[in-house]
Amino acid sequence: MRKYIKVAMATILILLSMNILVIQVAAEEESDNNTRTAKLHEIKQFSELSYTLPEKIKRFGFDSGLTFNYPEDGVKGMYVTGNSAGGSRFETLLNLTESTDLNAMVIDVKEDHGYLTFKVDDDSPYASISKNYMSNPREVLEVLEEKEIYPIARVVVFKDNELAKARPELSFKENGKVWKNGKGESFVSPFQKEVWEYNLEIAKMAAELGFQEIQFDYVRFPEGFEKRDEDLEYSLGDYEESDMSGIKKRVEAVTDFVKYAREELSSYDVDVSVDIFGYAATIEEAPGIGQNFSKISDNVDVISSMIYPSHWTPYFGIDKPDTEPYKLVQEYMKVENKVLGALEDSPTSRPWIQDFEAPWLYSGATFQYGKNEVEAQIKAINEAGVNEFLLWNAGNTYTEGVDYTPLD
Repeated sequence: MRKYIKVAMATILILLSMNILVIQVAAEEESDNNTRTAKLHEIKQFSELSYTLPEKIKRFGFDSGLTFNYPEDGVKGMYVTGNSAGGSRFETLLNLTESTDLNAMVIDVKEDHGYLTFKVDDDSPYASISKNYMSNPREVLEVLEEKEIYPIARVVVFKDNELAKARPELSFKENGKVWKNGKGESFVSPFQKEVWEYNLEIAKMAAELGFQEIQFDYVRFPEGFEKRDEDLEYSLGDYEESDMSGIKKRVEAVTDFVKYAREELSSYDVDVSVDIFGYAATIEEAPGIGQNFSKISDNVDVISSMIYPSHWTPYFGIDKPDTEPYKLVQEYMKVENKVLGALEDSPTSRPWIQDFEAPWLYSGATFQYGKNEVEAQIKAINEAGVNEFLLWNAGNTYTEGVDYTPLD
């Protein structure tokens, strides 16, 4: 993204000088009676030249005032909640990055329930959802700048209890009430462009604070939506008149959001990434949730597949994926490399990996994830030619003593 800014400045200056010359020549050659015609011609000519500018360099870039370099050896990051970033655990996580090869943090800006993790002005439209998890997010970013830790803002998009509650018409309803899944979670509709704008304004806030990348999560419809789409009440918005099937409409809406988000953030000099279910890479498109791995990948700078072994049913010939982290990731990466390799301009691959246990899978003792299991996943990723990864642990308690570059 950043390489376009320098090109933009040079191109704009050249175009301006060309049009000044056009105006001067026209003024000398045209008679008074033809002045209006000449000026209309000049405006049309400038408009035509401007139209040829690439989309990425139409606007001047935003400068947050902070300076971060993209990690030379690729992003090796961890998930950090707003509470952790704004509390005592932050120091522990800083120490972990300074004592290992970890070099990035994915910090919640809009979290899983729909809350902002920092306070905004009382007159802001987001005041009612802002929490004081990070009392001073700019100060957090200044610390990361000083310690050369790459900051990524996580924005949860379509899973949003708070927006669904405040604006039921933007959500999915059942018997006139906001629908909730089995976990008590509500979603807002990817068909609604007002929801797009709502989340993009938050993403822009994050960019203005100094985050270098906006990572969108829950860029999808609720799981199993294909089984209840005809029972729920919701608006199709601009997709109402489309003659596509329900599956295709969902894929179109999700993909359109990602494409639009990247365009809207192009002047902020940030990368755009999306979290996506790993299994989406193994099928043409996920029928319920609306994720098409190739189409989403085609519209982002970074694609982050969630390939936690615990989240797979028997797959790739592996009966219990949670107990075989190396083999699961190894088999997955073969598929992802093939899919991304078919794209003309593929994004950076940066998978999410597991640093937690999954007791819900076991009736007896739970398979433990420690140093060996985390390293096994990284090793499989590296062997597939990918150098980047992100660690997930919901409580931000990460395994100690892990070698994050196991092939070195």
